[in-house]
Amino acid sequence: MFHDMMEPAGATARFDALIVATPGYTRDDPLRDAVIATGGRVLASVGWDEALDHLEATVAAPLLLLDAREVDDERLASTLYRIDGLAAGRELAIIAGVSSAQIDIAAAGLVGRQVELMCDPEPAEWAAAVSVWRAVNGAPLHDRIAESEAARLARLNAEVARIADVLARLSRPQEAPRPFASESSVADVRPVFAARPEEPIAVEAGEIRQVIRARRLRDRQFGKGLFEDPAWDMMLDLFAAHLERAEVSVSSLCIAAAVPPTTALRWIARMTDAGLFERRPDPFDRRRAFMGLTRDALDGMRAYIGTARAMGVPLV
Repeated sequence: MFHDMMEPAGATARFDALIVATPGYTRDDPLRDAVIATGGRVLASVGWDEALDHLEATVAAPLLLLDAREVDDERLASTLYRIDGLAAGRELAIIAGVSSAQIDIAAAGLVGRQVELMCDPEPAEWAAAVSVWRAVNGAPLHDRIAESEAARLARLNAEVARIADVLARLSRPQEAPRPFASESSVADVRPVFAARPEEPIAVEAGEIRQVIRARRLRDRQFGKGLFEDPAWDMMLDLFAAHLERAEVSVSSLCIAAAVPPTTALRWIARMTDAGLFERRPDPFDRRRAFMGLTRDALDGMRAYIGTARAMGVPLV
């Protein structure tokens, strides 16, 4: 049964939200509070049995808040990928809360670019996640116009700078030409000390595992939280698994990150967007997905190791 929420009279909502949670006010209270506190309106709060029908019937483009805790694995697996497909087709953002035991199912079912996964979120984390989404994607119309004007001015300034750079180089023909700013990006940067292809770098998985153990030793000696470096910890774990020809599930990678699961999930998404991680579905179990390094990331790891060896410095 749908639980439709009415906003206060006279209020003007800046965005709409649809909540999917286990039936009952207790479970969806933090989600409703997060939406209302950030200026939104809850269109409805529905159970998982009703989620797909209600989403398909909703004309608006709401933010989707999913609390998957207390949902059985089979139902969650069969529903998430359909919600993800509907959301991707309509460009809807999803904020989902799952238990630690559901991480693999959620990671396999929610593969869209506008997905925020949280593990056992507290009420404050729901509010923070909605606030971040609101700040990045939920600006009202006049804010978007202002941002559009600012972007246009930024492009004009960049074009003026480019023309000035061209004129300056034309007055100094002896200088080697440099790429325009518009023709280069962070993704174009190549390692200065990259190993030459004719000199393949031999790396043993045990060597990488030793580095990982040394990093965990610091935590035991000085306490957890002081040396957090989840991106590199996960890079090392995935590289070692690649050398071992082993598969790494999302939940296992979260453990390797040595940070809270929600933080690890955010870093997995960030590294995937950066083109360093790739997600591969388990061909035998749709409820699970494996993570791995992309070809560029593997080449970068070998180049890093080759450079470190050439410089005589240890891997860290």
